[in-house]
Amino acid sequence: MPPRKTAPRPAQAQSLAPTTKTPRELGCRMPAEWEPHAATWLAFPHEASDWPGKFASVPWVFAEIAKKLSQSERVRLIVRDARMKKLAARGFADAGVDLGQVDFVTNPTDRSWTRDFVPSFVVTPRKRGQKPRDTLGKRQADGVYAVKWRFNGWARYPNHKRDEAAGRAVSAQLNVEVFEATVAIGKRRKRLVLEGGAIDVDGEGTLLTTEECLLNGRQARNPELGREGSEQALSDYLAVDKVLWLERGIAGDDTGGHVDDFARFAAPGQIVLAQEKRGSDPNHRILEAARERLERARDARGRKVSLIRLPMPEPLVFAGQRLPASYANFYIANELVLVPTFNDPADRTALGILAELFPKRRVVGIHAVDLVLGLGTIHCSTQQEPL
Repeated sequence: MPPRKTAPRPAQAQSLAPTTKTPRELGCRMPAEWEPHAATWLAFPHEASDWPGKFASVPWVFAEIAKKLSQSERVRLIVRDARMKKLAARGFADAGVDLGQVDFVTNPTDRSWTRDFVPSFVVTPRKRGQKPRDTLGKRQADGVYAVKWRFNGWARYPNHKRDEAAGRAVSAQLNVEVFEATVAIGKRRKRLVLEGGAIDVDGEGTLLTTEECLLNGRQARNPELGREGSEQALSDYLAVDKVLWLERGIAGDDTGGHVDDFARFAAPGQIVLAQEKRGSDPNHRILEAARERLERARDARGRKVSLIRLPMPEPLVFAGQRLPASYANFYIANELVLVPTFNDPADRTALGILAELFPKRRVVGIHAVDLVLGLGTIHCSTQQEPL
């Protein structure tokens, strides 16, 4: 089947003007990942230096992700140009992807971690009888809005400007209004830096994040805001009522503390937390400190948090570099949960635990030993667009 027409290039798209009110003022909220999706955003990988010596296998991992996703929802695939579109379409077709379920969106990018540069999405309550849409360019008035944070390459990599521009183009290509996330600093307004992998929400007003990422780490995104200012910004733009602060991210993580590598909501009041039993591993202390905080925590509805422990694979090292391999970097799609696997004895245990947590979805392992060399896996490579 031939690929769908490519969406407009950013230069041609007419972006709707940023709205002046905040999402909270408009009655929006950020849905949980398990709520219905219109689509999942991917970006075709092309930065070979992210996977030194292993890049050739990475596009096939993305093809496998797209194949599984296309069975239950649309895939919006960002490609750099017409040549990459042709390459991606051929590879996806060879892998059995339903190309009728794929929208090819042309935006030059630096990398392929859509979780972090594609906007977060918030929604308003849908009117009774209003039919949701999943078509590019026709989402206006659906009650879906984009929240565009500033993407600065995780305060680490200088080559991030094309990713930032690609993320900014998404709202125009969907024809949805965009909130430019800003905060007052003295007499000026500053764009807020944040990535989707830095946060996780339960859809009912509770958000998970780390102090290392937002407050006090070497790569802290908006340290001048402090805890109170950060919580206010998250409240304004994601309608968050309660922030659960964990201390820091896991070993091998180059983002400076992303929470989606080790702690995730599985349902309101229920958090999956990675567990490292090897006391000599640096992740043991990190994850036990997270456990201690979460055992004392209550969510935005006043519920005591229920913890489900997910094993960590054995430490994964390539060319002397510790990699952030974790089963917690799973992605919840409409009808399935995609889980990174690592040729590890714990693969089966992790898949079993998640299958029990998501009985109405198929839990599918995606081989990620090569993918994680890029310092991210399934959740990092995906961004949900809600209905």
